[in-house]
Amino acid sequence: MRFFAALLPLLIIPLLAFAQEEGGSPVGLWRTIDDATGKPRALVRLFEKDGRIFGRVEKGLMENATTDEVCDLCTDERRGLPKVGLIIIRNMQRDGEVWDGGDILDPDNGKVYSCRLRVVDDNRSLEVRGFIGFSLLGRTQMWERVD
Repeated sequence: MRFFAALLPLLIIPLLAFAQEEGGSPVGLWRTIDDATGKPRALVRLFEKDGRIFGRVEKGLMENATTDEVCDLCTDERRGLPKVGLIIIRNMQRDGEVWDGGDILDPDNGKVYSCRLRVVDDNRSLEVRGFIGFSLLGRTQMWERVD
């Protein structure tokens, strides 16, 4: 009986570690939602590179979206690049249940914000928080998982 009691923690610990890793990854295709209209705005693919999360605009979904739009208001190396294919989320690192430490670009105004990502609703939604300074000064969007 003592053998089983000693063996039980050894069996449970790997299961707990697996459960923490499972379902928390933001990697995949996400539908962004326009704050003003509540309609789908774009598809953004989040991918992992060197242990960090990045996000690229795959497709614009607005009625007036065209493939030749460029980021005219961007103030960094992304200025003048096409919005479709643009990396808008960079260098997000896992910190428990959230991914943070990176930034997010709003291609409509060219501003770059600190960012925090959190997968919610059984991996169906992504809470995206952009902020200046600390997290209280910002806004949160909910993105919907496509794949």
